[in-house]
Amino acid sequence: MTSIADQIAGPPVADAAALAKGDAVAAAAPAITLPVAGERELRLDLFRGLALWLIFIDHLPPNILTWFTIRNYGFSDATEIFIFISGYTAAFVYGRAMLQAGFVVATARILRRVWQIYVAHVFLFTIFLAEISYVATSFENPLYTEEMGIMDFLKQPDVTIVQALLLRFRPVNMDVLPLYIVLMLFLPLILWLMKWKADVTLALSAGLYALTWHYDLYLTAYPNGVWFFNPFAWQLLFVFGAWCAMGGARRMSRILSSPVTMWISIVYLVAALYVTLTWHVPQLGHMLPHRVEEWMYPIDKTDLDVLRFAHFLALALITARFLPREWSGLKSPWLRPLILCGQHSLEIFCLGVFLAFAGHFVLAEVSGGAALHALVSICGILIMSGMAWLISWYKHSADKGASKTKGTGGNADMAGGGA
Repeated sequence: MTSIADQIAGPPVADAAALAKGDAVAAAAPAITLPVAGERELRLDLFRGLALWLIFIDHLPPNILTWFTIRNYGFSDATEIFIFISGYTAAFVYGRAMLQAGFVVATARILRRVWQIYVAHVFLFTIFLAEISYVATSFENPLYTEEMGIMDFLKQPDVTIVQALLLRFRPVNMDVLPLYIVLMLFLPLILWLMKWKADVTLALSAGLYALTWHYDLYLTAYPNGVWFFNPFAWQLLFVFGAWCAMGGARRMSRILSSPVTMWISIVYLVAALYVTLTWHVPQLGHMLPHRVEEWMYPIDKTDLDVLRFAHFLALALITARFLPREWSGLKSPWLRPLILCGQHSLEIFCLGVFLAFAGHFVLAEVSGGAALHALVSICGILIMSGMAWLISWYKHSADKGASKTKGTGGNADMAGGGA
């Protein structure tokens, strides 16, 4: 499957006439500003790859590497990074398609991508169930089925499979892709509204977020409960990412570059760090006023608490300020594994879910200390990086073969990837 990030560049411009036509279309929608054709934002790949690594580590039992994930030092975690970048890159790709090819064609491409993600989710669900069921049966340990949330599947497989196809039944660690599918389904409407008024679209998204908190809007899950990531709330982060890609970040450049904004972000990050330290070091809790605790807790992840959203914004602002697009480190071979994982995010995410349970099984069955925990985590990251390199190598080889075929007059359509 083709990663969204792989398609940021879009198709090459055929000639000067096509370029002039594209400029005329863009002029008709001044709210939308897209990158130059062929331009690539490696920072997006880097941080999406980092998010995938962090999600994998957080899904394992606590270990040494867990202390290197951002959830231990603030209110937000890797999920916010993943959803924001997904909205940003999706707007990059399909915003260009909407400007150049129109609403119908862009919608068709988006629905095709939604179908790819849905098929990946169903495939992951099947493999995940088979993995857990095999381990639980072979080692005669039914606790695995309970811990991973598939007990209802074993009791009523017919009903549960239907609910899984409807995205209402999800085992543990399989909540992100259903959220992503729902958000992508509404991307055509989001982009159409942003073509009209980008700022109004963001305001409508914020209004839906506020209504979600006020009226407790949610989607139900099977057999009980609600979606762990409430789409009515998390859409704000996705839409905000799309808004930034569509010129919002450029229009906020003065605010983002302001020293006042930077220091406010730093102070907020330090305050969030102190609060999270009180979770691990209770002795520090007495310095936190009781009224602040009453106002602040619980910091809800399901409905994307405002404190989590603000923490992500502060992190993003500091990162964008001190990590420029031209940073030479983005070409470093040490960061190449992260960038490759980010470029093939769908495949690597699915692999990470599979590896997380495998690591959980190893740590549960084999007695070992901190060294074994760290080894399992590092092995998982190496496997993810190796798979990303293999996919990249295969795509590169396929593209070279397609170019040769095209040069000899053959049909190269089969080598391409759709949007």
